[in-house]
Amino acid sequence: MFALALSTALAMLPASAQGEAEKVSNRAPSKNAGPAPRTPDGKIDFSGVWSPEHNFIYDITSALKKGDTLPMQPWAADLTKTRMSKDDPEANCLPTGVPRQNPYPWRIVQLPTHIFFLFEGNIHSYRQIFMDGRKHPADPDPTWYGHSIGSFDGDTLVIDSVGFNDRFWFDFAGHPHTEKLHVTERFRRPDFSHLEYEATIDDPGAYTRPFTMYGHSTLQEGVDLQEYICNENNQDVPHIVGKDTRK
Repeated sequence: MFALALSTALAMLPASAQGEAEKVSNRAPSKNAGPAPRTPDGKIDFSGVWSPEHNFIYDITSALKKGDTLPMQPWAADLTKTRMSKDDPEANCLPTGVPRQNPYPWRIVQLPTHIFFLFEGNIHSYRQIFMDGRKHPADPDPTWYGHSIGSFDGDTLVIDSVGFNDRFWFDFAGHPHTEKLHVTERFRRPDFSHLEYEATIDDPGAYTRPFTMYGHSTLQEGVDLQEYICNENNQDVPHIVGKDTRK
């Protein structure tokens, strides 16, 4: 039944119902404490189904280091205050953008030339990361997930992404960005069951300096992504009132 639920509705559920929804997001966490697997060429294998990161969903200020604040330009801070949850593009079944997540599992598929992030939530969208050594295009067409190229720095997967449109929000709180956005992500798999990552946001159009978000996920062993329907007959939006203020 949860496969047909809408992630936007989770933002408005009472606390008891939210607890049930979180169980959906963490269906079968692995307890395997062994080493991270490796591909035949010796690189860390990030493949698997992973739990979502709460702090990359509701309010990205929760993903900062303790004591840090978002270095927002005045216009961006003012816009964030006026945005209502019902107007969130993700609430209207559009892609989350980068590095935002939704409250459902996601899968990493790792190949020698590409890495794919497959998302259960929203519209079954995906990101593709080119691992074949190519460069960013000189004039990328702005898109929801941008243009991403990846490489390994030792056991760390580094993903560099540019070419975003300015339509998605960073979170339910409504933090904005511009087409100047440049995201650098660093993924680590310290053991079999855990994924650690950070995302450095560099957007001189909306923020006064770069800032870094930190997150982690657990491996969902024996779990497959399930069908999720959001892009037709979405009846939640008219019932979403006010602004989601959770962190």
